[in-house]
Amino acid sequence: QVQLVESGGGSVQAGGSLRLSCAASGFPYSSRFMGWFRQGPGKEREGVAYIDSAYTTRYAESVKGRFTISRDNAKNSLYLQMNSLKLEDSAMYFCAASGRTWYSPDLQFWFGFWGQGTQVNVSS
Repeated sequence: QVQLVESGGGSVQAGGSLRLSCAASGFPYSSRFMGWFRQGPGKEREGVAYIDSAYTTRYAESVKGRFTISRDNAKNSLYLQMNSLKLEDSAMYFCAASGRTWYSPDLQFWFGFWGQGTQVNVSS
């Protein structure tokens, strides 16, 4: 059974940091491109970052220099380190594997399936 389970969300003040984690199972993780996207209330879905099987990364302009995506293939895990958080980073964050379900023009990346998400709230 394919499964992606996110964790690590929460409430933080602007300027703070959070680290999101994602546990993957049910598919060959190490060879899969993986990414994060987010969706805030009343906002469109937005690709945040992805990392390929060679550990090459790509970021949306809105998070470049502040967020870092990483993966641990031994643990079938994906991470998103978020620093210098801004109010506009508040959203539900989803861990996703590559596929053909939704295309992010910002990342030029196709997302295939994703988990239930973890909520990030940034306050002033």
